[in-house]
Amino acid sequence: MRVVSRAAIALVVLSSVARAQGSDRTPAPEDPHAAQPERPTVATHAGTVAPGWLEIETGVECDNLRGAHTLLTPTVLKLGIAPRVQLELASSFVHLSGTTPDYSGIGDVSAALKWRAVEHAPVIGDFALQPSLKLPSGSALHGTGTGTTDAGLLLISSHDWGDYALDLNAGYTRRSGNGSQAPRDATLWTVSSGGPVYKSLGWVAELFGFPGTTGAAGQRGTAAFLTGPTVTVEKWIVLDAGAILPLAGPQPHAYYAGLTWNIGKL
Repeated sequence: MRVVSRAAIALVVLSSVARAQGSDRTPAPEDPHAAQPERPTVATHAGTVAPGWLEIETGVECDNLRGAHTLLTPTVLKLGIAPRVQLELASSFVHLSGTTPDYSGIGDVSAALKWRAVEHAPVIGDFALQPSLKLPSGSALHGTGTGTTDAGLLLISSHDWGDYALDLNAGYTRRSGNGSQAPRDATLWTVSSGGPVYKSLGWVAELFGFPGTTGAAGQRGTAAFLTGPTVTVEKWIVLDAGAILPLAGPQPHAYYAGLTWNIGKL
């Protein structure tokens, strides 16, 4: 797809600019009180919160797909439980409007365990495994959940060259049910990059996609480009905002804003 190729070129150029300009405000990764944002991108990195330290990520996202509007408040609580091991708990408030009757409720709840198994390795860089479990706490009837219990595995490869960062993800999800509410098998891929631009201002960019699925609830594959600025208020608080632009398939246009806050040691 020509549009995907152009977005990929933009991602590489943006990464090069971030690396060249740099910033002396970028916190050292050894500092346990330095925030390690995984948002706003779909991708995550191989970094983990220090043992006993607590970090929260939260924000708001507005999606629009053919007149159907979704308001989300994705929130993730991250707790370091051992060196190179992090526990994540995630959920969201969801409000649906537009083509269906308005409905608000809590979305599905998930838990994930990230383990950085390898550090500074050739080719794969910092490599982490992240198994996850999602529970059907949302409403499948009203569209705030899938009505399924999901088991997932995410493979994470992170690379740092000075202030330049590149994160590659590949994931697989297996769902319960007969496939009528949500596809039983699903995959995803992401290529994410970013870094400081000028002083406290940074930038992120990402290509991500969800390949097509089969079954009664199957859909065509999607691809999208996400980009926007970040602002480091303090080393423990990072703000973000931006947009998600569809490139292929039934992918919503979206706008988002949020923050990552390293609260401190318990």
